[in-house]
Amino acid sequence: MASRRKFLKQLGAVALSSVLPASGVLAAPKSTKSKGIALHHDVAIDSSWDVIVVGGGPAGCTAAIAAAREGARTLLIEATGQLGGLGTAGMVPTWSPFSDGERMIYRGLAEKIFEESKKGVPHVKKNMLNWVPINAEYLMTVYDRLVTESGAKVLFFSRICAVEKSARDTVDTVLVANKNGLTAFRAKVFVDATGDGDLAAWAGAAFKRGYDKDGTNQLSSLCFSIDNIDMYDFNAKPSVATNGPRVSPLFQAAESGKYPLVDAYANVVLVGPRLLQFNAGHMDVDTTDPWAITDAMMLGRRKAAAYLDALRDLRPTTFATGHLVKTAPMLGVRDSRRITGDYVLTGDDWRARRTFDDEIGRNCYYIDIHGSTKPAQRYGRGESHGIPYRCLTPRGLRNVLTAGRCISADGEVYGSTRIMPCCLVTGEAAGMAAKLAIDGARCDVHKVDVARLRHRLKEEGQYLR
Repeated sequence: MASRRKFLKQLGAVALSSVLPASGVLAAPKSTKSKGIALHHDVAIDSSWDVIVVGGGPAGCTAAIAAAREGARTLLIEATGQLGGLGTAGMVPTWSPFSDGERMIYRGLAEKIFEESKKGVPHVKKNMLNWVPINAEYLMTVYDRLVTESGAKVLFFSRICAVEKSARDTVDTVLVANKNGLTAFRAKVFVDATGDGDLAAWAGAAFKRGYDKDGTNQLSSLCFSIDNIDMYDFNAKPSVATNGPRVSPLFQAAESGKYPLVDAYANVVLVGPRLLQFNAGHMDVDTTDPWAITDAMMLGRRKAAAYLDALRDLRPTTFATGHLVKTAPMLGVRDSRRITGDYVLTGDDWRARRTFDDEIGRNCYYIDIHGSTKPAQRYGRGESHGIPYRCLTPRGLRNVLTAGRCISADGEVYGSTRIMPCCLVTGEAAGMAAKLAIDGARCDVHKVDVARLRHRLKEEGQYLR
């Protein structure tokens, strides 16, 4: 392998090259647009970390908190200027249910974050567990406080752009771009909480896409908020959401042909006085293609305006004075890479309500595949399934864990495990496992003492069987 000095000099030239998973040098996404560029400055190296978590969404936050809590020198790298992912920057209006109808399922750090977030929506009953509205601004401060109080360091406005491996199965360095230019960050164990599985995929891990044999993606949405509605009329009239009886005027709008950008998908939640948050409008997007994401963001903003136009026309008593306050700065992604792990969780596991010896949490959300014509599959009261630790350990990578949306699952059960409460649970387990790998498994995440991991998770309040 080339010396580190030579590697740094050549960094720019390989940053746009194809993935070389066995080479031990920098690996990055494939590109046919350039043969590379030359760098004429040094790249700083930061080797002061035990654990580096990439991605500051729900999974990344709990991974960083857990790793730091266990005593690891932990860095959380986030591409935007805020923590929380889709619950904050993505403006998703509600938490998915935390309860199986009998008990809270997502415990540990997930429960703590959930309960803290409810303080930002005081109009909600304190004992409410399902479909609780999210005050995104308040939730950001919850994540800020809990992550920093744990001792983890956060680096905003920083995006990984390549991965270096010291051996076929070992990630050594992630290259990060920010206002300092390029910095090479080194750690003993890495947690991929990017949502899209960028780190693991660029390091050569296998992955799957889509929910059917053709690899069809679930549909994405761009959330938005509308202010200055008539609250009395909103509460007195049937809901404008489209996930219940067909009474919403949005069904009429979608079918009329007058509003071509409006479709019959809208989850609508009152998150504050006269303020509605919308998770609405479907878009078919390859969420690993930056050009496609760019187009989707622009289309999503046009769709948000079209939804308000339609509601002003068809429900003027509520929306005549409505004002489009904000569209999310982050696309609401439901489908991306699923990194293949030592175990692939399946739809059959979900239907069997399966329990695993190595499970690190439980999940009770229904199979919710946006874009599929198949009916949703739901559990009864008190039913859930386990999430095996082996879903967090990518095959072929020794010191990388996945957490959140990109864990190992098939396209069917992914419609259930992709939700934020489940991401919080897998993140905590990944962060804790990262420190255990360093302490007792020579940084090999596949050899973590799972009994010890489960014991510690239970000590921290996680619900396991």
